[in-house]
Amino acid sequence: MELKPSGSLKIDTFSMRIDDIEGVELDRLHALSLSVGWPHRAEDWQFLRQSGQGLVALDEIGRVLGSAMWFTHGADFATVGMVITSPRLQTLGAGQWLMKRIFDRLVGHDLRLNATRAARRLYLSLDFQPEKTVYQCQGTARMQTKERPANIRGDVRALDANDIPAVIALDATGFGVRRAALIERLFAHSAGYGLFKGDRLTAFALCRPFGRGHVVGPVVAESDADAVAIVRPHVADHSGSFLRIDTHMDHGEFAAFLSHSGMPVFDTVLTMSLGKRLSDFAVGAAVAPITYALASQTLG
Repeated sequence: MELKPSGSLKIDTFSMRIDDIEGVELDRLHALSLSVGWPHRAEDWQFLRQSGQGLVALDEIGRVLGSAMWFTHGADFATVGMVITSPRLQTLGAGQWLMKRIFDRLVGHDLRLNATRAARRLYLSLDFQPEKTVYQCQGTARMQTKERPANIRGDVRALDANDIPAVIALDATGFGVRRAALIERLFAHSAGYGLFKGDRLTAFALCRPFGRGHVVGPVVAESDADAVAIVRPHVADHSGSFLRIDTHMDHGEFAAFLSHSGMPVFDTVLTMSLGKRLSDFAVGAAVAPITYALASQTLG
């Protein structure tokens, strides 16, 4: 019979215990992400807590030494993120201990996450399979106009609340899983542009405050040209300030546009899965919209 994983862990000269992330002050979570060089603000942590669930690892005097979060969509799919352990614990098994607590809570779920280089060995040891590289593109945005290319068919306009159902449906096609609650929450914190062909939404891009400035995502479109058309207004809106976008695209018109707009590749992470792979979620269509940019590395 398989034994339940322990709720406490002895590491080095002290013990850690698990607690719910909801009970931890935001400034303590913020300090944890700062300790590993992640850009998340306290406000970003709060958004994630409102969007999912999580655990923290605490020492005997209540210091936060680690975290892990998950975000469920439907009955059998979840993304995992914000898996952080303080630098002195990263090689002592704390990350695996936290992940096994998540497995306990997500029995029967297909899982997806984006792994930093430092964490890849951990996830491979837990049977996650590599999928695609994510290119973290960021920098000072540069563009003087929102004018779109002449070859784009359709109308680009700002999105409003009436467009939410169409955005949810298009995101489900691109991402492979319907995540209505998350899209509604992102919409409330974002500015958005959509490409409409007649009355039909065929592409969209959301942009919200995050980290050092703003992040663009998710972006769903049928082609590179359409993706450029809906991201271009966000670049113009934030010209001269910090902008970030996380994408699987490493070549083609969209990737070139990001580089030319002041957002070269800064770093990479690796999308990994446990259970169904990305291709297993694909929706068959002659021209199927795809996800050009993630909502974030944590949310997918």
